[in-house]
Amino acid sequence: MRGVPPTPPAGVTYDKDGPLLRIVGQFRGFLSGPRDLGTDGAELDRLIARQRDFFAARGEAVEWKTRAHDTPADLTRRLRAAGFVPEDRETVLIGRAAEMAVQESVPPDGVTLRRVTADADMRRIAAMESAVWGQDRGWLADDLIGRVAAAPDEIAVYVAEADGEVVAAAWLAFRAGTDFASLWGGSTLAAWRGRGIYRALVATRAALAAARGVTYLHVDASDDSAPILRRLGFTAVTTTTPYVWTPEASGDR
Repeated sequence: MRGVPPTPPAGVTYDKDGPLLRIVGQFRGFLSGPRDLGTDGAELDRLIARQRDFFAARGEAVEWKTRAHDTPADLTRRLRAAGFVPEDRETVLIGRAAEMAVQESVPPDGVTLRRVTADADMRRIAAMESAVWGQDRGWLADDLIGRVAAAPDEIAVYVAEADGEVVAAAWLAFRAGTDFASLWGGSTLAAWRGRGIYRALVATRAALAAARGVTYLHVDASDDSAPILRRLGFTAVTTTTPYVWTPEASGDR
């Protein structure tokens, strides 16, 4: 699951720097490595600095995705020393698609679930996400639009609507060559939480994954979502924390 992702959207490129996968052209850069980076000490510091300097030259932020069981153990300390700042830790959970597909998939009265592909719907999703998180997530519309356009069979985007308003959204990303698909999104407007919408979106996506022959579902879950997913039968296997470097935080322009 850490390898090169599916088909990149237009304008997004994948390359390697030593053990690292580097993704360029998204709303911010992205870095991920194998469980064991195979390097440490001064060599690791140089690898980290090279990524920071690469994105500094582009004037872009970059996320280095870490997992709790990764080595070397001092990777996160070295990332901090290089100016990378941790964001919220998430729990990595795994569940069997067929088992999740038989969970309750009926949304509450007045709410309908719909798979969407239109650009306008992606912008509605981004507006809803911006309201949920209290920050501008307009970049999400461009990201989803690009992914659907590049490889419509590799992503399935769903909205939950009430009276024409998007009250929740979530998507499913397939990973060819593996037994996994990943659940993303799942944000719900505050007034609509606790009504089973999140569970319905999980079951709907699980049913599609199972129909496509996917064995397992993977989720990087927030502290709000992880308890729900555990109750549905997902198992926590580790945690993941993004370490982010931004030009503004470092005083670069």
